[in-house]
Amino acid sequence: MTNLEESLPRELLRTNRSGAYSCSTIVDCNTRKYHGLLVVPVPELDDENHVLLSSLDPTVIQHGAAFNLGLHKYQGNNYSPMGHKYIREFDCDKVPTTTYRVGGVILRKEVVFQHYEDRILIRYTLVEAHSATKLQFRPFLAFRSVRQFTHENSTASRDYSLVENGIRTCMYAGYPDLYMQFSKENKFVFQPDWYRNIEYPKEQERGYASNEDLYVPGYFEMDIKKGESIVFAASTSESNTNGLKRLFTKEVDERSPRDNFFHCLVNAAHQFHLRTKNDERYILAGYPWFKCRARDTFIALPGLTLSIEEVDYFELVMRTMGRGMREFMEGKPLSVKVYEMDQPDVPLWCIWAIQQYAKECGTDKCLKLYGKFVADIIRFIIDGRHPNLQLDDNGLLRTDGRDKAVTWMNSTANGRPVVPRTGYIVEFNSLWYNALKFAATLALAKDDQESANELEALATKCGESFLSTFLNRYGYLYDYVDGDKVDWSVRPNMVFAVALDYSPLSPQQKKSVLDICTRELLTPKGLRSLSPKSSGYNPMYVGPQTQRDYAYHEGTAWPWLGGFYMEACLRLYKRTRLSFIERQMVGYEDEMQQHCLGTIPELFDGNPPFQGRGAISFAMNVGEILRTLELLEKYKY
Repeated sequence: MTNLEESLPRELLRTNRSGAYSCSTIVDCNTRKYHGLLVVPVPELDDENHVLLSSLDPTVIQHGAAFNLGLHKYQGNNYSPMGHKYIREFDCDKVPTTTYRVGGVILRKEVVFQHYEDRILIRYTLVEAHSATKLQFRPFLAFRSVRQFTHENSTASRDYSLVENGIRTCMYAGYPDLYMQFSKENKFVFQPDWYRNIEYPKEQERGYASNEDLYVPGYFEMDIKKGESIVFAASTSESNTNGLKRLFTKEVDERSPRDNFFHCLVNAAHQFHLRTKNDERYILAGYPWFKCRARDTFIALPGLTLSIEEVDYFELVMRTMGRGMREFMEGKPLSVKVYEMDQPDVPLWCIWAIQQYAKECGTDKCLKLYGKFVADIIRFIIDGRHPNLQLDDNGLLRTDGRDKAVTWMNSTANGRPVVPRTGYIVEFNSLWYNALKFAATLALAKDDQESANELEALATKCGESFLSTFLNRYGYLYDYVDGDKVDWSVRPNMVFAVALDYSPLSPQQKKSVLDICTRELLTPKGLRSLSPKSSGYNPMYVGPQTQRDYAYHEGTAWPWLGGFYMEACLRLYKRTRLSFIERQMVGYEDEMQQHCLGTIPELFDGNPPFQGRGAISFAMNVGEILRTLELLEKYKY
């Protein structure tokens, strides 16, 4: 904790499942513009999150001497006020807990984010003190979008009003009021100032602007006795200060511990839950900058819900997503807040997610809830009503991705896809074959022999064309085929043809494909997005935005792809690969104490030491690792 090279790369994320979050490093030094103690959506302004309260610096005062426990990085590599040097212990098994020691004073700080309310709660307990002790708290205010910076200006309002045991303030019109209150009576000293040139090194690394000024309206001051606890609340609504201690205890009791790998992943899974005011349920694609995206939702959903026995949440999310999918298929404006519903593989991933539900809950229940939905999606595709998904006479699906990225490999540079995958795309057609076969089983289950026969005939045609189109003489699958142009790059997208329940490949062909994935793509952190033997291999996701865009899918490793790889291993080799897959899981378990504690980042470098990069917590990765753990258990017993 006292070594900043060790502590600053480690981040902590707390969410309230309503879109707001609190995120910083484990020593409370913000290193990203996305960091903040209270970061909330402000739908009246835009579709972004906004940092209201950037940080809260506590100061211990004894015998007239002040010891500030805060930490900020300023321009010129200057850190102040170096409060991390007082940290003696840190624990986040249940809630993040930091213990400070200043001479004879031992102060413990615990943090929780209230479920479904935009309220951060911090409890300070004076564990030990040999003389009279005072605490001061300086709030650093930003009131800006997570994608922007704030700078000293004359527009910012300095007005505040006293509320019960605290103040209410708002820097700019259009923003909600920020309430900062304590469970104990205190004195607020109005001492407005701007703290200038605070620097965010993670933004520097990414080639962005990285400096801002933060406004401090003054400080709160109060006495504290040995053994006493004080709770601080920052919120967009007024708190009942008499109940803050009880509220904090209640929130802590509701938290499940992060005492092992699985529990960490379950906690991470819950952080992606999003419930809106009108009770719609979503899956956030990741933190801190991703929104709800259709493809990510369907890929992550089975692992984040079914694999941890939370079938109810699967059904709630599918109700919201199903409504959005139907609106899209009917050409209506979307009433759900989901991005990229128009991507051509989204209907295919939707059917895959429902297929996982059928395996978990039974065909009868699946048929009752989603049978007509699956049939309607299949008919939507067959009838050619998707604007960018065409069913050719050979039974394969064709899409146009020359000018706009249409697959999960969606990075662009200079307005063009970095990987212009177009024509027949290997995972689209793997998913299509699988969807046809699954839909046929549902048709049979409801005694619709005619539909089942039609679907089986189309699947047979698709399977034959799949083999003649994608399988090459070297035993692996082309990534995409566009007329006479074939992409020889060795990419992980072919693994779906081995991992899915239904595949046109023979066992020997599956083995050949999987062997090449193992030799050229497998890392301890998932599958590389491109083989080192293929031209354009660029495994290090570092540098400015353009440089990272060119590396994003050109060699970086993705854990969610590793989930499908391990499913393919189990499907082919059964129990003989259990120990191998368990060893692969250890590579992810190590990540629980790196990057963002207790979760999995977006991607990793494709070369050792496989450094985690991108978003600090990524739903598809967490979901697929949970699904792999469930598969392991099923094959064991």
